[in-house]
Amino acid sequence: MDHARAVIVGGGVGGTSIAYHLAERGWTDLVLVERAELTSGSTFHSAGLVGQLRSSVTLTTMMMYGAGLYRRLRDETGVDPSWHEVGSLRVASSQARFEELQRQASWARTFGLPLELISAPEARDRFRLMSTDGVLGAVWLPTDGWLDPSGLAMALAAGARQKGVAIRTHTCVVGIGVERGRVTGVDVQLRDGSRETIAADVVVNAGGMFAPEIGRLAGVTVPIIPMAHQYLFTEAVDGVHVGLPQLRDPDNLVYFREEVGGLCMGGYERTPAPWSLDGVPPDFNGKLLAPDWPRFEEIMAGAIRRVPAIADAGVSRIINGPEGFTPDNEFILGESDVRGFFVAAGFSAHGIAGAGGIGRQVASWIVDGQPELDLWKMDIRRFGPAYRSQGYTLARSIENYATYYDIHYPNEERESGRPLRTAPTYDQLAALGAAFGEKSGWERPNWFEANASAGDASLRPRGWAGQHWSPAIGAEALATRTAAGLFDESSFAKLEVAGPGALAFLERMCANRIDRPVGSIVYTQLLDPRGGIQADLTVTRVGERSFMLVTGTAFGNHDAAWLRTHLPDDGSVAIRDNTAGRVCFGLWGPRARDILGSVTDDDIADAAFPFLNARELSVGFVPVLALRVTYVGELGWELYAGADYGRALWSTLWEAGRPHGLVAAGYRAIDALRLEKGYRVWSSDITPDETPYDAGLGFAVALDKGVDFIGRDALIAAKAAGPRKRLRCLVLDDPRSVCLGNEPVRIGGAIVGRVTSGGYGYAVERSIAYAYLPPDAPIGTRGEIDVFGEWVGFEVMSEPLYDPTNARIRS
Repeated sequence: MDHARAVIVGGGVGGTSIAYHLAERGWTDLVLVERAELTSGSTFHSAGLVGQLRSSVTLTTMMMYGAGLYRRLRDETGVDPSWHEVGSLRVASSQARFEELQRQASWARTFGLPLELISAPEARDRFRLMSTDGVLGAVWLPTDGWLDPSGLAMALAAGARQKGVAIRTHTCVVGIGVERGRVTGVDVQLRDGSRETIAADVVVNAGGMFAPEIGRLAGVTVPIIPMAHQYLFTEAVDGVHVGLPQLRDPDNLVYFREEVGGLCMGGYERTPAPWSLDGVPPDFNGKLLAPDWPRFEEIMAGAIRRVPAIADAGVSRIINGPEGFTPDNEFILGESDVRGFFVAAGFSAHGIAGAGGIGRQVASWIVDGQPELDLWKMDIRRFGPAYRSQGYTLARSIENYATYYDIHYPNEERESGRPLRTAPTYDQLAALGAAFGEKSGWERPNWFEANASAGDASLRPRGWAGQHWSPAIGAEALATRTAAGLFDESSFAKLEVAGPGALAFLERMCANRIDRPVGSIVYTQLLDPRGGIQADLTVTRVGERSFMLVTGTAFGNHDAAWLRTHLPDDGSVAIRDNTAGRVCFGLWGPRARDILGSVTDDDIADAAFPFLNARELSVGFVPVLALRVTYVGELGWELYAGADYGRALWSTLWEAGRPHGLVAAGYRAIDALRLEKGYRVWSSDITPDETPYDAGLGFAVALDKGVDFIGRDALIAAKAAGPRKRLRCLVLDDPRSVCLGNEPVRIGGAIVGRVTSGGYGYAVERSIAYAYLPPDAPIGTRGEIDVFGEWVGFEVMSEPLYDPTNARIRS
């Protein structure tokens, strides 16, 4: 039996990049196995475009790293990936697209990218074949480029080989060993039909469109759908020259680059073509699909509108090849539920640009136990059990492919595969006029349109923040402040941690002190060894050996996986996800005690039931676990009951509350209310890139609890060194200029950060944003935020803006 420190499955740009970067980190006892020849999956037929500015901080950072890597690979490895740093143009053929470009130009400043917003004539000066009809403007990024995808993979493979990595082609993985939840190696079949076993502690599935099949060998679901993607090459076209920049016109669904004096042109049509849903044929190596000209007509029409010369250009060949797409167009990266089994697949048509960053981050994940960047949106753990269904995965993937070039406004809702997961109250909420959104498959009320008439339509934010908005949001927020709101939060993830070792386990995992009396509620973070925030949740001690952890709807899989990764091997701790088994209703507002008191005989006065305590109550006929806690900054409770009691509990509270002015309220009101109180959101305000001290959460850290919890040493060092940055509350001068996140923030004319989250506070009547600023920017500091090209003034304010003494919460 052979042995390797790690086996990488797949010889495309993903697998070779991971091999290259692992070797760079000193892991040279590696084997990369490829079923056929290197690049023979999707890599060889990719168009090779490399654009750096993307929709998230993490992805942009990865793309920027990749561009830097591609520049140096030829000199480093001796293999030329044919990198052409020709720059890129992205044009706007609609007003909405121009606004998107303005936002991108602003955002690029925070990365130091030399992105420039230019006029239509200036764009034509750089791409002379382009028609400016209907073009309102463009952005120009001179450091973008394109390369030969196969050349890239070969250069990465050469670099890996030079460091000692073994690369074995015509070696097909036919089995993956798993024992006690951990990978043990792979079984491979060689070209002559013989089989071997390679033992390894780490196996990386970088199999591209074959990744689902490889994942199944380990019992891991990898939700990827192969989609047929087409582009063509023209014969020589007058005016095309070496150095011609890339051109993208998303409103016309097309992209262009130069290729040997002609044009390479492709795009993303509205009618996707999923391929080979029954499994990729085993002999589909280095092959293409037959051209599908009828499906390409939509792309060709857009191409002719933007570059008329292509209408008369001869077509030398058309490429129609399958590529793996995911249900959300994000990569699938990271360690699966099988320890040591990593996935790096589902590159969704931007794998060439992302390959360098993917390799570096996955290598860090393997070597250090975590990536350098916050990769939650790419983490395989983001997908729940629903994605075991190919039908659900297909529906979501088709919708994302068909809208690849669309403008995606904040708070946009996907429509495919809905409704899937519904609370017991779904019909009751619908009858009250719920405008449902979806998160992690759950249908959740964003707001109740029946409340819109009580709101103020003049408060609609300007620009994009006013999309997917209703006056009902403000009405519900203010009603919660003045009377009471009833929120169905049943989708919140609920994890039960129990067993004789549960307390010791949670003390090690949590930064705050968990060893408190039964009935205590603790707000805490789970940290990584660097002190970064891996989770933000509450822990309720419901028994001597049992605890309930509550976290955000989208984070349950992530948080449970982080906990399970650190479980002791002695079986003393068990973790169970009980999200679907319990409803949760938030009853908050100054009249909350009056409402709850009218339907329970239990004493719920402050003295008998203080803040941050939990008790079992009877509410009407329903047995309830009541937690006196809040995420909106008002007196109230989260009320948990078995799902079978959900309808009865909602009806009881609703009828009891109506005489007191109770309103049914949604998640958009929660967001407005939490901003006024300065409550953080994991994945935006707080991430693994920040410590609790950076985020103003030092009050939730118990360095003195006598337990060497994960991240403690890093926090001690961070506290001694002083804060690197501080999360600050910014109040904008213009209340209708509302931030969406990632807007650049400047002080004294210098860019100092970007907005983490923003919104309108209906009680304080101000536009609120949060951003990390230098630690020497005190309360009262003045600065500006770029909101769609307009610099809007702000002042750093003391937080929370609403009820700073927390008197209402503790009343």
